[in-house]
Amino acid sequence: MSTKYALVTGASRGIGRAIAEKLAAENYILYTICRSDPDRIRDFPGRCYAGDVGDFDFISEVFHDIERLDVLVNNAGISRFGLLQDISRTEWDEILSVNLSSIYNTCHFAIPLMVRRHSGRIINISSQWGVVGASMEAAYSASKGGVNALTKALAKELSPSGIQVNAIACGVIDTDMNQSLTPEDRQVLSQQIPAGRFGTSEEVADMAWQLIQAPPYLTGQVIGLDGGWI
Repeated sequence: MSTKYALVTGASRGIGRAIAEKLAAENYILYTICRSDPDRIRDFPGRCYAGDVGDFDFISEVFHDIERLDVLVNNAGISRFGLLQDISRTEWDEILSVNLSSIYNTCHFAIPLMVRRHSGRIINISSQWGVVGASMEAAYSASKGGVNALTKALAKELSPSGIQVNAIACGVIDTDMNQSLTPEDRQVLSQQIPAGRFGTSEEVADMAWQLIQAPPYLTGQVIGLDGGWI
């Protein structure tokens, strides 16, 4: 079997780390990116980088090291909780940069590598808030809505080149992003989810792996992974 290469953003913890661990277990050579603390991702086979995925020049430098890419997982994401009127323009720009513009950055460089081989899988980690919107998370919802639309549009562009583009629209996943919830809030929220619990990062990683192995005809899909919530 030929060596496979994958790039995973936001790989130091939560969903990104679970996906990186899954790919490493499947013998992929990894390029992993985190915002800080690269020691958390040095244990993966391949190269690790610390920087801002929303910075086009930084991503350009990362791709100087990449000659082939079979899988791109755009996972990096941030959120701010609060009324839109209380979100500063700086916070708005940062959320859109990390959650949405970063996907442009990585795809800009990854697509030519994949087109050259007429093969590739791009998986965007999104959110059900990008489908239905969430009060107090308008900026996050807007960014993820953009991710969902970009996924569908890019799939249409790249399908003739043998490249699949899909997104996983996560519900409530038990990651650091939700650690600010009180035990009472967690209980109430869990009761609203038909599955009766939060999802796990490992479940998202398993879904990502299924998309990597999926038939070529599966593309342009935003797949909900939310325990039946939405």
